Amino acid sequence: MSEAAQPTLFERIIARQIPSTVVYEDNDYIAIQDIAPKAPVHLLVIPKRMTTRLDEIEDAAEMGRLWLTAVKVAQGRLQDYRLVVNIGRGGGQEVFHTHIHILGGWDGGSPVGFGG
Repeated sequence: MSEAAQPTLFERIIARQIPSTVVYEDNDYIAIQDIAPKAPVHLLVIPKRMTTRLDEIEDAAEMGRLWLTAVKVAQGRLQDYRLVVNIGRGGGQEVFHTHIHILGGWDGGSPVGFGG
C-alpha cells in the first residue's frame, strides 16, 4: 500500500477490491483494460510494487522489466502501438501509481498527436 492513508485505485484493483478486466498478470505486474479508453485498444501495465511516478524507479533492472512487460503485453495484442507514461499532474498523470499506457488499434494510423 502507498504511504498515503488510502490505497490507490490501482492498489485496490491489484487486491481485487475493485473489478477490472485483467489481460495479463505475473508476480510483479498486472495489465488491465482502461475503463476510459483513448484508443480502440487501451491497456494499462501496472507494477504491483507501489511507486507514485515512473521517475521514482531508480533500479535499472526494475525499470527495464516494467518496459519489457509493457512491450510483451502490447505485442501479444497489437502489431503497431504506442507506449505512453504521464509523469506528475502537469504531465497528465491522474492516478499516482506508476503505470504505462498501451494505445493502439487505429485503422490508418493514430489520430493522437506526436507524429513521426
